[in-house]
Amino acid sequence: MNTQSAEIPKLGRLGFGGAGIGNLYRAIPDGEALATVLAAWDAGIRYFDTAPHYGLGLSEQRLGAVLRDKPRNEFVISTKVGRVLEPSPDGGRDPEGFDVPADKRRVWDFSESGIRRSLDDSLERLGLDHVDIAYLHDADVHDLQLGISQGLSVLEKLRSEGVVKAIGVGLNSAEAALECVEAADLDLVMLAGRYTLLEQPSVPLLDRCVERRTGVVNVGVFNSGLLARPEVPDDAHYNYDRAPRALVERARALAAVCRDFGVELPTAALQFPLRHPAVVNVTVGASAPEQVVENAARMEESAPEELWAALEAVPRD
Repeated sequence: MNTQSAEIPKLGRLGFGGAGIGNLYRAIPDGEALATVLAAWDAGIRYFDTAPHYGLGLSEQRLGAVLRDKPRNEFVISTKVGRVLEPSPDGGRDPEGFDVPADKRRVWDFSESGIRRSLDDSLERLGLDHVDIAYLHDADVHDLQLGISQGLSVLEKLRSEGVVKAIGVGLNSAEAALECVEAADLDLVMLAGRYTLLEQPSVPLLDRCVERRTGVVNVGVFNSGLLARPEVPDDAHYNYDRAPRALVERARALAAVCRDFGVELPTAALQFPLRHPAVVNVTVGASAPEQVVENAARMEESAPEELWAALEAVPRD
């Protein structure tokens, strides 16, 4: 059972994800990025997530430029460990999806020295004296067992020292996240794209998190854009690629049910995960202020209880 549950920071229903302001897929000007963070603050969002991976530190720099001027006790911020940034002489552009110069390279490091250095570097970029939450990032991409045996024990140590208030993992795999929950005393799991309105899967991880009092921060609720618009286009994306025709048709069926109840598809997609008792927050990325404003408004819209049963009845084949 989680012994740290009383210390988990309050995240609110909606959080701000920092990948977009790290120039994910496209470069955005500094002014637009900072305006996007300010829009989140003005919308009442008080949980902000970032990572060194996002734009080779650019996301942390931009997020910190806004938050360092806000009262520190009024917001919660998380970043991630597992990769450290090293200078790179290669030049060119970042090959991992962020439109930034490749003047640094990511180096996997789950050691205590690597994780402490990663946090120190993040604090320097953020301009803050501490972060509230540290997640071990993408351990399943690199070496899950090493992440569990080495990285998670380091995070437990840092929490016991008071360096961070809460610890967790950020993963795309529910199965890998479940292994981590069983292996360590985690406060949070950041789960990307595995529990969404589109699939409504049975996820044993969620029930186990309830038992262990480990909160789930659900991200990727739009399935890379497939559920992000009221009308689903032919060229919609799923899991960062062109969506298969069958999934486009299923998303359109879900959208039609939503319309019958006077609710738009993205609104249902945002609110659906919070119906599970394990899910404590839905965090959504944005790269423009209007996206933040729209998501915040959708989270506050009312949806009739009958909608959810009707959506669950939509055939999956």
